Amino acid sequence: MAFCVSLCVQQLYAQNSSRYTLGIDEMFRLADENSKSIRTFNTGIEQAKEGIKVAKNNLLPSIDMGLSFSYLGNAYITDRDFSNGAKAEMPHYGNNFSIEAFQVIYAGGAISGGIAIAELQQKMAELEKANNQQDIHFLLTGYYLELYKLGNYAKVYQKNIEQTKKLVHDIQAKQKEGTALQNDITRYELQLKNLELALTKVNNNQSIINHQLITVLGLPKGTIIFPDTTILKKELAVSGEDDWQQIASSSLPALKQSALGVDISKQQEIIQKADKLPQIALVAANHFDGPITIEVPPINKNLNYWYVGVGVKYNIASLYKTDKKCRQAKLATRRAQEQLSLTRDLVENEVQAAYKHYLESFTELDTQMKSLELAAQNYSVINNRYLNDLALITDMLDASNSKLSAELQVANARINILFNYYKLKKASGNL
Repeated sequence: MAFCVSLCVQQLYAQNSSRYTLGIDEMFRLADENSKSIRTFNTGIEQAKEGIKVAKNNLLPSIDMGLSFSYLGNAYITDRDFSNGAKAEMPHYGNNFSIEAFQVIYAGGAISGGIAIAELQQKMAELEKANNQQDIHFLLTGYYLELYKLGNYAKVYQKNIEQTKKLVHDIQAKQKEGTALQNDITRYELQLKNLELALTKVNNNQSIINHQLITVLGLPKGTIIFPDTTILKKELAVSGEDDWQQIASSSLPALKQSALGVDISKQQEIIQKADKLPQIALVAANHFDGPITIEVPPINKNLNYWYVGVGVKYNIASLYKTDKKCRQAKLATRRAQEQLSLTRDLVENEVQAAYKHYLESFTELDTQMKSLELAAQNYSVINNRYLNDLALITDMLDASNSKLSAELQVANARINILFNYYKLKKASGNL
C-alpha cells in the first residue's frame, strides 16, 4: 500500500510540475514581458505621454459658451435722497446667450516651457523604467546564481550523506567484531543527521528561490527552474576600468535622470520668469441678450452684438512677487546640478569598486583551483594507502570530503566571477 501511495504521489507531482532549463538572457526577456513591477512603469510612461497632450492643450483656443433664462422683477426708482419712490415696470422674461473665444499668442514662454517639462517628464518615466529593469535583472541574476550554488551544495551534501551511511555501516560491522565502540557509531550517526538537516535546508532554500523566480517571470506554478550549466563557459567582456566608466557615463539611467532633473529645473526658471511678462491674446465674442435693461425705461427686445480684438493682460503683483519665485527656481537648478555632480562621483566609486571585485574574483578562482589540486593529490595518496590497508576509512572519508568541498569551492568561485561581472554591468547601466 505504501508503495502504491508513493507511486501515485510521484505521478501527481510529475503532472503538476515541469522542469525548465533557463538561461540568463531568456530570464531577462521573461522578466521584461511579465514582471508586474516593470508593468507599472509602462503605465507611468503612458501617463507621461498623456501629460504632453494636456500641456499642448494650452496652445489651443479657449472657448466659453453660456445660455441662461431668467425672470426679472419690477424695478423701483427713487431720488438720490431715497424719496419719491416709484415702481417701474420691467419686462419679466430675460434671456442670455454668449460665446467667447480666447487664443493666447504670447505668454512669455510659459506654455512652451510647460510642454518642454511634460516631454522631459516622459523621458524621466522611461529612465525610471530602465532603472527598474536594471534592478529587476540584477535581483533575478542573484537568485539565479544562488540557485546554481544551492544545487552544488545539494550534490556535495548528498555525496557526504552516502559516504557517511557507508561509514556507519562499516563501523557497525566492526562493532559486531569487537573492534569498534558504540561511541564511534553515535558520533557518525549524529554527523549523518546534521548532514541530512543541512540538505533539507538547502532544498527548502531552493524551493523558496524557485518560487520567487517563477512569480516574477510569470511561469506556471509547479515549474522547477534549472540553471543553464553552460553559463560558466560564457565569454566575458575584457575591458579596462576606463571603458566601464565610459559606459556608465553614457548608459547609466541614474545619471541620465540627474541630468534631466537639471533640465526640468531650468524650464521651471523660464516659467517663473514668464510671470513678469504680459500675456497677449486674440479675443472674439458674440452676445445675444434680452431685454435691453441699460435703457430707462427698459426695451423689451433682444440685442445681439459681437467684437474681435487683441487683449493684453499683465499681473502687476508679479513686480514684487515673481523675483522671489525666480530665486527659488535658480536655487532648485543649482541643487539639481550639485546632485548631478554627486551622482557622477557615486557612480564612479561604484564602478571602480565593482571592477576591483570583478578582478578579485579571478584571483579567488586561481586560489580555489590550487586548493582543488592539492585536495586531489591528497585524495589520491590517501586512496592508495586505504587500498593497501595503510589508512583508516575515516581518513579516506576526510580526504574525499576535502576533495568534494574543493570542487564545490571552484564551482562557486566561477559563479562568483559571473555574479561580479553582472554586478559590474549593473553599476555601469548595461545589464
